[in-house]
Amino acid sequence: MTIWFDIRRLSPAARFVVLLLTLFACSVAVAAEPKRVMLLHSFGRDFKPWSEYAKSIRAELDRQSPWRLDITDHSLVSARSSDEDPERPFVDYLHALFAKQPLDLIVSIGAPAAAFVQRHRPHLFTNTPMVFAVVEQRRVSHSTLTPNDAVVAVSNNFIAVMENILRVLPDTKSVTIVLGASPVEQFWKEAMATELEPLANRLQFSWTNHLSFDELLKRAAALPPHSAIFWGQMSVDAAGVVHEGAAPLTRLHAVANAPIFSFADVYFGSEIVGGPLLLTADSGRLTAAVAIRILGGEKPGDINTPPVQFGRPMFDWREMQRWGISESRLPPGSEIFFRDPPAWERYRLQISAICAVVLLQGVLISWLIYEHRRRNRAEVLARNSMSELTHMNRVATAGELSASIAHEVNQPLTGIVARAGAARRWLTAEKPDLEKVRAALTQIETAGHRASEVVANVKSLFQRDTQDRSEIDINSLIWTVLGLVDIDLRKEQISLKTELGEQLQPILGNRVQLQQVILNLVMNAIDAMRSVPDRVLTVTTLNERDGVHVSIADTGIGIEPSNLDQIFKPLFTTKEHGMGMGLSICRSVIESHNGRIWVSAGQERGSIFHLILPTDGGETR
Repeated sequence: MTIWFDIRRLSPAARFVVLLLTLFACSVAVAAEPKRVMLLHSFGRDFKPWSEYAKSIRAELDRQSPWRLDITDHSLVSARSSDEDPERPFVDYLHALFAKQPLDLIVSIGAPAAAFVQRHRPHLFTNTPMVFAVVEQRRVSHSTLTPNDAVVAVSNNFIAVMENILRVLPDTKSVTIVLGASPVEQFWKEAMATELEPLANRLQFSWTNHLSFDELLKRAAALPPHSAIFWGQMSVDAAGVVHEGAAPLTRLHAVANAPIFSFADVYFGSEIVGGPLLLTADSGRLTAAVAIRILGGEKPGDINTPPVQFGRPMFDWREMQRWGISESRLPPGSEIFFRDPPAWERYRLQISAICAVVLLQGVLISWLIYEHRRRNRAEVLARNSMSELTHMNRVATAGELSASIAHEVNQPLTGIVARAGAARRWLTAEKPDLEKVRAALTQIETAGHRASEVVANVKSLFQRDTQDRSEIDINSLIWTVLGLVDIDLRKEQISLKTELGEQLQPILGNRVQLQQVILNLVMNAIDAMRSVPDRVLTVTTLNERDGVHVSIADTGIGIEPSNLDQIFKPLFTTKEHGMGMGLSICRSVIESHNGRIWVSAGQERGSIFHLILPTDGGETR
């Protein structure tokens, strides 16, 4: 149901409120309408570098705009050639497309698109504001600019690009400049040739605008040493083939035998070395800012922006490594990208895990070493304690034995003395009592026999039982003894050398007795080397005509020549706390085996104990 009313019947205040509401509704409706923007490409949407600039401008417009934007893209295909006839149908198409819904702004990308709009502005875009974006400042025709035009230009400093090549590769002698055959590329061929004339005495320049792309690839693959390639633009080659996107530069990079440089960062990241470059983000951000100001109501002709210059030098680490470019040759303030991250960043978890495992292993190994050394110290202390106890036991035993000998021998000696005195008195009497003297002498004889028996009993304590004998491998017996003294050798830091003969004849003897002899001689050698710096124990065995010869040599303090004849006598010792019984017992054991034992001086110092044991149980000669 529709309700009609006459506004004239309302009071003045009510009519004012209705007017305000109407104006607000209209403003809301107008605000809801999107801003219509056209991006006009010079060659096509996929031609580098303009395609990347267009992406940056679109992204910045969406980010900076407070309004909804309706952005459309159109491409000026006619810029690929010098023939302007195909432009008429394109102009008619645009006129029909925007006749009823005019544009709020045109952003031309590249010089051909800007020139197209200027040529057809009277008929097509009479009052539409325009931003000339990504136009090199030499391509701007200031005389044809109108108050509806704003320019966001860029500045290509080709001298700086070539000087960068000479800085990072000072041996460079020639530069191949890649340019196509389109009108824009022909313009830049002439402009660059003029700009680079001051460097003609340092570099030889060659051009590719007269080559097909296949011919260009062949040339790039066969460049002479000390060459470089400058990638300018390749939209249309001399054969009329159109090249879009990143494919041309990628194919060139795959075959080129020289480093490639360029002027824009849109080519940076896989093919070019780097240097001072135009940054796409700078142009996109500045172009969008100018566009937003125009859409906001500012006059384009009042907006002046300086040309976008080269940014900080940037270099690709991978290309630097490929062409041997030292980091020290880069311009000051250069940034290096794509550098291989250090191993820590790439394998942080793995390295941490390995370090943890190694640390744990180190702790375990340290603990095991500590336990091993503690156990060795305990064994050494226990062995020392046992040695002290053994020594004390020997001393106590010797004391008891001495007391027993004194007691046993003292009785018959006392009797002998007493009866000898009595016999003397009886003989000096006036009338000698010969019977009593005879009886006393008989008693003296009996006491002497008893003393002899006591001495024989003591002697039997030091004699070895020679009844339990068997065949013995002397080398095996020696290794058994060396195993027993291993801790002592390590404790005293004594080096052991063994020269044990092979196929030794077996010895007939008592294993325990011979083992004790070898042990006694080895321990004596260890004691003799305690106070010398270089300690070496050498044990040698060999077959001889009359038996097996065993020698035990040390590098100790040696034996005085005057003591060599007494060393095997009972109770003779050169040790501070020795009892003088060890070597005497050794001689008794060896002689009970029909063998021989003697000592000689070492070659340089120390002493050598020799013993010969018969192999058939007979006597040695």
